[in-house]
Amino acid sequence: MRRQVLLFISVLSLSLVYGQVSYSVPEEMAKGSLVGNIAQDLGLDVKRLRLGNARVYSGDSREYIELNNERGVLLIKERIDREALCGDTTPCAVHFQIVLENPMEFYSVTVEITDINDNAPTFEKNEIKFTISESAVVGANFDLERAVDLDVGPNTLQSYVLKPSDNFILKLHNQADGTKNVEMVLQKPLDREKHEFISLVLTAADGGEPQMSGTMQILITVLDANDNAPIFTQQIYKGTVAENSAKGTVVTSVSASDADHGLNGKIIYSITNTLDDVRHMFEINEESGEIRLIGRLDYEKKKHFQINVRARDNGGLTDSCKVMVDVADINDNEPTIKIMSKSTVISESANPNTVVTMINIQDPDSGDNGKVQCFINDNIPFVLKSTSNHFYSLVTDNDLDRERASEYNISVTCSDEGVPSLSSSSERADNGSELYRNDAADAE
Repeated sequence: MRRQVLLFISVLSLSLVYGQVSYSVPEEMAKGSLVGNIAQDLGLDVKRLRLGNARVYSGDSREYIELNNERGVLLIKERIDREALCGDTTPCAVHFQIVLENPMEFYSVTVEITDINDNAPTFEKNEIKFTISESAVVGANFDLERAVDLDVGPNTLQSYVLKPSDNFILKLHNQADGTKNVEMVLQKPLDREKHEFISLVLTAADGGEPQMSGTMQILITVLDANDNAPIFTQQIYKGTVAENSAKGTVVTSVSASDADHGLNGKIIYSITNTLDDVRHMFEINEESGEIRLIGRLDYEKKKHFQINVRARDNGGLTDSCKVMVDVADINDNEPTIKIMSKSTVISESANPNTVVTMINIQDPDSGDNGKVQCFINDNIPFVLKSTSNHFYSLVTDNDLDRERASEYNISVTCSDEGVPSLSSSSERADNGSELYRNDAADAE
């Protein structure tokens, strides 16, 4: 006869990684499409998947991939939009675990989502207008709006073309973030008496197959006598703002000067970013150059912002600068405790180091704010082991004796190293505090 000890566990964890496999699929695959033969690639029998109650564990992540236990394959659970999932981050991948029981084990799976050319380059505006003095010198620069292409790699924005090119040529400047600043450079003097209005077309094209493109019209009114462009005091400004800063907080200020007088020397500041996250997060006072926060920051979602600022005078001459804003993290997330798998019954003859429960711990804060330590209550024949990053296992530490103790109530507490420290316990875990009971009677 085999005896069993009754176990009460409020929450715990484990992480025994027996294998790892990776796949690569294009975005926008239809629901039910094959990702890969997971049973074959892990060297598992399909029967093991069924009897081990194999399932996908993705933690807090949305489940895009599902497991078919009868066939031992991974399938697309819902259509994946790479741009919605990862934005411009590459490579783009979903990560999850295949968890089995009897015995407990799990395997890490990574599915890379590759890009297809499903987005054309777009400009925020269909047209922009300039008023340029006929006295503007050859070589004068005029900032243009950049196009945005949500695709990545060769499918993203690759080139610009400006036509006609009688008076202006394009000049591109590579940026540290991989984007290009686009400028229109005067190569032939303007003559208002010949051409008071000039119409140009800027075309942005990607490198996909088939190629996709977008256009913007540039309307130029030629005026007399504005011969000095604004000049910023710095090309790069820097600012730091805490993620819990209130709306209206001043981030920094920019300043430009113009040697002209009167209306030609009046400067208007504007933010030229075409990405919504910058426009929705910051605004600039068009007269003073003061940049203020207008949105809610979250360090865990975005740590750095680049704000592109333009100074423009009434004659249409411009200068540009960059404002680099760093978001400072605060300890605003307590650790979360997730049960991956658990056993509520264990034999008193179980060997030491028998795995009882696996848990996953997450704290999205950075640095010490995101470092987490977990522990359980004392004087019980169990121990909590950190098996790998973010994973813990509860295992038996001593021999069990049902006649001495037929059940245990075990709690897990996890605390981060932030100041002040935030913590959570099994009673507050997302899966709820649970009492694990077993049948205390002898098992045949």
